[in-house]
Amino acid sequence: MSGGITGSDMSDEQLRLMILKHEGLRLFPYKDTVGKLTIGVGRNLDDRGISRDEAMTMLANDIETARLGLIHTYPWFNSLDEVRQSVLVDMTFNMGIGGVSKFILTMEYIKKGEYEKASQEMLRSTWSKQVGSRSIELSEMVRTGKWQA
Repeated sequence: MSGGITGSDMSDEQLRLMILKHEGLRLFPYKDTVGKLTIGVGRNLDDRGISRDEAMTMLANDIETARLGLIHTYPWFNSLDEVRQSVLVDMTFNMGIGGVSKFILTMEYIKKGEYEKASQEMLRSTWSKQVGSRSIELSEMVRTGKWQA
């Protein structure tokens, strides 16, 4: 055998460190040297994409980020029922905490338990026009406190 490095010669951690050194780490998409859309540590999105498991891990992380943003911004968030919390997490996932924070009247109505008014405000928004049926479903969930089929 030649003097090359084999799996038995190098730990997985050393291998990760070497590839990280060679590829670098980029947390936002970029075009690599041959024009392929890439992210992370050299992940070629054009040719390989991501796996379902990776997508689900990203989703779980993004849901947690949305939930923590809501908890931090709206101390009353945890007092809501599960359905209404889920609506706000969905909205925050979609437009970020900055986008949700622009729903001043909606959030005030939710805080006060005035769910009919909150639902109406959601449907009056520009967001509602942009996301269509999603806003109808979510506003109904806020209004009723029930999951939609």
